[in-house]
Amino acid sequence: MNPIALLLLAFSMSTDAFSVAISKGAILKNPRFTEAFRMGVIFGTIEAITPIIGWLIGHSATSFIDASFIEAWDHWVAFVILFTLGLHMLYEGLKPSDETAEVLSRHSFFKLALTAFGTSIDAMAVGVSLAFVKVNILLAAGLIGLATTIMVTLGGDVRERCWAP
Repeated sequence: MNPIALLLLAFSMSTDAFSVAISKGAILKNPRFTEAFRMGVIFGTIEAITPIIGWLIGHSATSFIDASFIEAWDHWVAFVILFTLGLHMLYEGLKPSDETAEVLSRHSFFKLALTAFGTSIDAMAVGVSLAFVKVNILLAAGLIGLATTIMVTLGGDVRERCWAP
C-alpha cells in the first residue's frame, strides 16, 4: 500500500471520531485545549489498537479459513454491526426524553474510552481487510492513531475557537 493510500485511509478512519469530538467538546462547561488533547490521545490510542486486533483476527483466520470466504463475508459482517449500531443510535435519538443535557467540566476516561471503541469498530473491520493486503500493519495503525489524535483534538477544541463567547 503506497503512502498516499495509507494517509487517506488514516484520515478517513478518523472522521467518525472527529464528529463525536465536536459534540463532546460542545457540552464542556469551559472547553480547554488540554481536554481536547486528552480526548485525542484516548481516541487515537484506541483507534490505533483496533486495526491491529482486526489484522490479527484476519491473519489468524487465513490459516484455517480460505481467504476468498473471508473476503466474501467481511464487509457484510461490518455492515451488520454498523447498521445495528446506527439503528440503536436512531432509536436513542428519537425516543422522548425528559433529561436535560448536563454540562461537564471534564469527560470521564471510561466514557471516552467506550465512545472511542464504538467509533473504532470500522477500524477493526479495516484491520481484518488489511490482513489480505501487503501492508505494514504497525505503520498503518500508527498513522490511523495519529490522524485520529489530530482530528479529535481539533474537533474537541472547535467550540473554544469558533463559538466561545
